Amino acid sequence: MNVAVFSTQEFDQVYLTQAAQQSAISWRWLNESLTPETAHLAQGCEAVCAFVLDDLHEPTLNALNQLGVQLIVLRSAGFNNLDVAAAHQLGLTVARAAAYSPNAVAEHAVTLLLTLIRKPCVAQARLKQADGRLNGLLGFDLKGKTIGVIGTGRIGSQFTQIMLAFGCRILANDVIENASLIQAGVQYTNIENLLAQSDVVSLHCPLSNDTRQLLDRQRLAQMKPGALLINTARGGLVDTEAMISCLESGQLSGVGLDVVAGEESLFFSDHRNEGIINTAIAQLVNMPNVIMTPHQAFFTHEALTNIAQATLANLQGWKTGTIPESNRL
Repeated sequence: MNVAVFSTQEFDQVYLTQAAQQSAISWRWLNESLTPETAHLAQGCEAVCAFVLDDLHEPTLNALNQLGVQLIVLRSAGFNNLDVAAAHQLGLTVARAAAYSPNAVAEHAVTLLLTLIRKPCVAQARLKQADGRLNGLLGFDLKGKTIGVIGTGRIGSQFTQIMLAFGCRILANDVIENASLIQAGVQYTNIENLLAQSDVVSLHCPLSNDTRQLLDRQRLAQMKPGALLINTARGGLVDTEAMISCLESGQLSGVGLDVVAGEESLFFSDHRNEGIINTAIAQLVNMPNVIMTPHQAFFTHEALTNIAQATLANLQGWKTGTIPESNRL
């Protein structure tokens, strides 16, 4: 099987090649992102392997279909960049890596939170300049704090378990309530109540038409004054301009981001020559109460191994009609 791998990073080649070493798959490594203009690079391939910033909306899907592509596999669990209905209408089979490593993303969310609270990056930068003062480094204990978790799927549930171990009170919101979390003491509530009471709000829900800008200007204003916001899910869940305003006013005391709207202009590529062209991202990166990482929450050895294995299972399963049900879209 010939597979065009768009948005290829060095680690993709390493892990996918290792996972498929006993298979008959021929990889076509492409550095380009998948768009309607680059779809032609999949000429002669039965399948396309795409990443989170690739464009899989109707124009791209039409172009791929005309080339004879029959299968699209995602190297991610989220699929907000894919028009599933349009793919089905064209007769394309689509699959994802549904549960590659909830631990990786949940643990990174905790990393962002602790970095905001205890400021180790600021402290280390000072020490490198022989400045050992503690001024401005005051943090707070997580024990006893109220943590709001929006989205309690695999990742959100894992994050919640970690916060419970810290001794936190957990408020949660999801269309499907997790019975095991309720037994552990988690209280499900509406978003408005969660925002008003939580010292920290962490986002773990998928991006869809229903959740786009879930935290808009109005909802950000409903948050407990001085709260922290963590987002390791999707940037489109938050109104970026409103978030910046809340950081400037003190409504938010800090934000930890692994994702942000417009991240495709910066993340996964080297832009040192031209700098950060997205003005909102540039502003966020330079704010003292913001910690931002370049969509790296998934980036662990275990997660990359699982993504590669899930991708291989989807490719081989397509041939035999046995794509894992949890991966099929």
